[in-house]
Amino acid sequence: MLTGKRLFFAISRILILLLSLTVNSKAQNNNPTSSCPTSSCGNISVSFPFRLKTDPKSCGYNHPSFEIDCQNNRAIMTVRSRKFYVQDINYEYFSMRLVDPGINRGNLSSCPAFSNGYDDWPTSIFDGILDNIPVVFVHCLAPVSSLKYVEAGFCGNRSSIFPNSSEVHSYVMIGDRVMISDLEDSCTVDMVARASPRGPTRDNSSLASIYDGLAYGFELSWFRVLCAECERTYGYCSLEGNTISCKHYCREDTPLSKLGFKCQFEFWGLIIGVWGGIAVGGLLALRFIIGFPFLIGLVVYKWRRRHLSMDESIEEFLQGQNNLTPIKYTYSEIKKMTNNFNQRLGEGAYGTVYKGKLRSGPFVAVKMMGQSMATEQEFISEVGTIGRIHHVNVVQLIGFCVEGSKCALVYEYLPNGSLDRYIFNQLGIEALALRYEKMFDIALGVARGIDYLHRGCDMQILHFDIKPHNILLDENFNPKISDFGLAKLYPTDGSVVNLTAARGTMGYMAPEMFYKNIGGVSYKADVYSFGMLLMEMAGRRKNMNPFTEDIGQIYFPLWAYDQLYAGKEIEIKDATEEERKLVKKIIIVALWCIQMKPSDRPPMNKVVEMLEDDSELPMPPKPFMAPREMANDHEMTRTPN
Repeated sequence: MLTGKRLFFAISRILILLLSLTVNSKAQNNNPTSSCPTSSCGNISVSFPFRLKTDPKSCGYNHPSFEIDCQNNRAIMTVRSRKFYVQDINYEYFSMRLVDPGINRGNLSSCPAFSNGYDDWPTSIFDGILDNIPVVFVHCLAPVSSLKYVEAGFCGNRSSIFPNSSEVHSYVMIGDRVMISDLEDSCTVDMVARASPRGPTRDNSSLASIYDGLAYGFELSWFRVLCAECERTYGYCSLEGNTISCKHYCREDTPLSKLGFKCQFEFWGLIIGVWGGIAVGGLLALRFIIGFPFLIGLVVYKWRRRHLSMDESIEEFLQGQNNLTPIKYTYSEIKKMTNNFNQRLGEGAYGTVYKGKLRSGPFVAVKMMGQSMATEQEFISEVGTIGRIHHVNVVQLIGFCVEGSKCALVYEYLPNGSLDRYIFNQLGIEALALRYEKMFDIALGVARGIDYLHRGCDMQILHFDIKPHNILLDENFNPKISDFGLAKLYPTDGSVVNLTAARGTMGYMAPEMFYKNIGGVSYKADVYSFGMLLMEMAGRRKNMNPFTEDIGQIYFPLWAYDQLYAGKEIEIKDATEEERKLVKKIIIVALWCIQMKPSDRPPMNKVVEMLEDDSELPMPPKPFMAPREMANDHEMTRTPN
């Protein structure tokens, strides 16, 4: 006769087996390859997730990059308007090998048609571009004597060379250890290609071997397209050898309905087993009656301990701050001022913002924090930084609430919202179109606010998330810096700070957050973010990818630099001559701020002086935007720190 424990495990295994059979049956019914024959183009076999253009759309993965075009018996794959030749598709290891169409085997003067950087591929679909060997094409204004440089044909843009250059020397560099510091002062990167580590190219022994490797192609892994079901159930999908692995971690912050079967069974398994035992014997019924209240008590105990720990850490922080001016409200007062959270203004990563009104009359913005340890740290960061300062260009913290698991921040209400709605006026609403004089005043106000954070307090405050969404405008369109959830306090005499992970928003984060060899993280990270903000204010558009064939997606900072360097005007529709001068000044200041090396960027007090200065500003070096795009700083001066 089965004991109660053995019976429990027997019932559990039966339930797992039944659900597994159901899931497998459903997966087989949804597999589009069951009704689609394998196609071919030349020696390339095409099957799910790929399909030929002539095959039904249901036979391949629903993404244009997985549609293979067969031309003259040669397979062609298009990714973001760039066409590559398909050399091989390995269905066992979920990989494929592509070749740039500009590379001709045996022709040592042929040039890649495309730069092939890490951000040119949709990472949600493809993986593995960083495993390929970078092949860097450069040109120099002076000859270079180094084993890392191999003489090659010119593959750059002739218009980018200085007009007074009588001779150009072209080289190629290869290897994972090619660093920014390896580039000579007179050299400029033209483009970066990729070669498979399994091909003939592994070093720079000769130009012929390098081209053999480029002709062999580079490799991508497409296993992520088969991870949809895994990630839909909050699983972690990975490739182990030639097998796709889906692991479910029973995370506390994942909704129960979104958990995979394994995690749901861990949660409900005891209850299911006990109820099953009730049906077959009184022994398990007795265990359920005794054990279930204990389980509930344990869960409640752990939940209370968790929030008690959070409350204690926040209270300990507040007791240690003697110079904070905000008012402490109760949760009932917060509900009254927001009319029971009736009007929502927006929602962020760590909480929701509601419109409220104080009893004294003024409107306020109330940010209710979510219930996680991350928001505990954001709460402490915001109160500890913004709560001790007052500046015309920094949003004012009026009060806060800490009551059990309820945390709230009460700010002054700024009726004109955030700056991004005026920069990216995609709806074309005339009321949201600000003249460039007002844009310039906003830029100057933000610069003064950041300068105050860096130098105006007894502690240096680094914001780490300067972007249009975090610049709020009052009724007179005066700017105020907000959202100090990522901010950090440092001594004013410190130059470099220690961070365990990158902080900020992609597109505005300084490059030293990722590339440690160009300099340490300091207040210059905020300078870089401010420069990217200025670029978007000048162009009234997002800073797009510099390597796209879509004319509407031109990368504005590089385009603006080329225009100004060539002595051309920045064309602005319906702009006055004075406005054109202001836009030019904004762009030049922005170009100084987004220099690759932190040491080449001016401090914020210097930025304020440059914006206030009526004289002609000097042109900065060409900004280095990504590992494939290097500045040519020949005959150019550096700004003082």
